[in-house]
Amino acid sequence: MIKLFENLRVKVKNGVRISGAEALDLFRCNDLLAIGELAALANRRKNGERVYFNVNRHINYTNICVNRCTFCAFSKDGKEAGGYTLALNEILAKAAEASTAGATEIHMVGGLHPDLPFDFYLEMLAAIKADNPRLHLKAFTAVEIDYFARITGQKVEAVIAELKAAGLDSMPGGGAEIFAEEVREQICPEKISGERWLNVTEKVHRAGLKTNATMLFGHLESYEDRIDHLGRLRRLQDRTGGFQTFIPLAFQPDNTRVPGARGVGGVDALKTLAISRLYLDNFQHVKAYWVMLGLKIAQVALAFGVNDLDGTVVEEKIGHDAGADSPQAMSKEQIIELIRKAGRVPVERDTLYNELKVY
Repeated sequence: MIKLFENLRVKVKNGVRISGAEALDLFRCNDLLAIGELAALANRRKNGERVYFNVNRHINYTNICVNRCTFCAFSKDGKEAGGYTLALNEILAKAAEASTAGATEIHMVGGLHPDLPFDFYLEMLAAIKADNPRLHLKAFTAVEIDYFARITGQKVEAVIAELKAAGLDSMPGGGAEIFAEEVREQICPEKISGERWLNVTEKVHRAGLKTNATMLFGHLESYEDRIDHLGRLRRLQDRTGGFQTFIPLAFQPDNTRVPGARGVGGVDALKTLAISRLYLDNFQHVKAYWVMLGLKIAQVALAFGVNDLDGTVVEEKIGHDAGADSPQAMSKEQIIELIRKAGRVPVERDTLYNELKVY
């Protein structure tokens, strides 16, 4: 292992890409601090001491979904208790609250509703944008884009063009879960394949929209599956440059239906974040999503190659329905303090990583 770390340190210092085999060796290594030190070096070369956050709000407009993914505690069918679809005036009220509170971004995703027409989503974007022209609308996953294409009979490119015209500014990276076919078949058999997710996302990038990328880890996947997932993202980023941030999502097992799923411990979370930073050399940012990691692990992750803590969030539902015990929101002041206590420089950003204020 000493030889491995010596070789990787030279690669990181010289900006040389690490291999999948080397990343796999790191996953199998128990020297967490050595892995973290390498990832911190890689991050400092890209981002210095800056840690980014933004003032944002989540709006999950419906939890009714035609898919019944076993890992998901958020979705409902139309007859289940707890199923909901927000009316447009409710969505606009939440967006107005966010704007008044200083948010620069609305993050919107939802279930694949069997009855809502595509016009609903276009009207939602246009109405929010009309009321709050300065809000950046980051909305829909590649899974939703594929669904819109299916229900309209249009090509994905046409769907993206209509959404852009209505006010879509960028997309989050949800729906990727894990690309490995056998595992994906167990946790989300009705969802589009990993290859389809990558294909749709590439079309989004080609249309000029930035997206994020995610990986759901800590369920049934192996280390090899994680490396496969990261490798496919790295190759797509080589082609398009359209990814802004990578976000490893720690699986929350409560209220889900994945038999034998293990969940994520602190060591595994930090190791995965650090190795992601090392392997995804063509991603500028790696985010610790505090909603699923918890505040303390997210803060420690700043010493493990992470340079982004997401944002204020407000009213997060998907992770909390699955048992996340983090707060549903944080104030800007709390995030700044969290970053400062980690010895880093807090930087408020917009969605596209334009720096708004350095604290």
